[in-house]
Amino acid sequence: MIMVTGANGQLASLTLQELAERHVPALGGTRSPAEGQRRLDFDDPTSLDLTGVSTLVLVSAGYAEDDQVIPRHQAALDAAVRDGVSHVVYTSLTGGGDHLGFALAHRVTEQLIKVSGLGWTVLRNGLYAELFGALLTWTADGVESAFADGALAAVARADLAAAAAVVASNSTPHAGKTYDLVGEPISAVGIAASLGVAHRTIGLGEYRAQLLADEALLPFQPPMLASIATSVRHGFLSTTSPDLAQLLGRPLTDPLTVATDTAASMRPDAS
Repeated sequence: MIMVTGANGQLASLTLQELAERHVPALGGTRSPAEGQRRLDFDDPTSLDLTGVSTLVLVSAGYAEDDQVIPRHQAALDAAVRDGVSHVVYTSLTGGGDHLGFALAHRVTEQLIKVSGLGWTVLRNGLYAELFGALLTWTADGVESAFADGALAAVARADLAAAAAVVASNSTPHAGKTYDLVGEPISAVGIAASLGVAHRTIGLGEYRAQLLADEALLPFQPPMLASIATSVRHGFLSTTSPDLAQLLGRPLTDPLTVATDTAASMRPDAS
């Protein structure tokens, strides 16, 4: 049986949907399970019941500081070893993202997986096109960002979910492999052009000040988001790879369209 962790999250729920459409039985694991799901709380090791699971799709529990994320992943891996899981598919971070503020927990988890004795596949996911579009800020004159004219090899979340489903459905050919799952490079300037508005570049200091003043953000998020901005701005996240298209056996969803649609939906006067 396949289990997908973080079942109520966007990537995991799309992965479960993909598996269902492929008629592949799968179970969702989450700390707040709905009917037909299994309770799985990485902060409560006593809840980690992976009996009957052959392939575990470990969706990163990265919504926290590193010293919380890494023990969560270690607890999941310990339970996988104890309960006889054969293969772990881990949703990691693209290789170009090593400069990002949240990369360390991913790289440590990759190491933990490789020494666990479990079969494994690492999916190094690129940054979502949806996120890129959402990080543009609307102004009276158009949109602004700290990305300048830097490019991001963005990828639609649904394509990453489909890749996870492909690998989980038949893990044997993918054992011991690391895939870099990124799309074609797009830019904030290009998104603005698609929207038919101007793009204004702001400095990284101004952007950081905006983030720090946003009370909706958790303490670890401003430096995380600032690291995305500077990495895009300076060209560290624009490298492409054929891995995703090869796994899917089809063209990728156009990331510019996805990012543009997301940005358009956030326009203050959007209906």
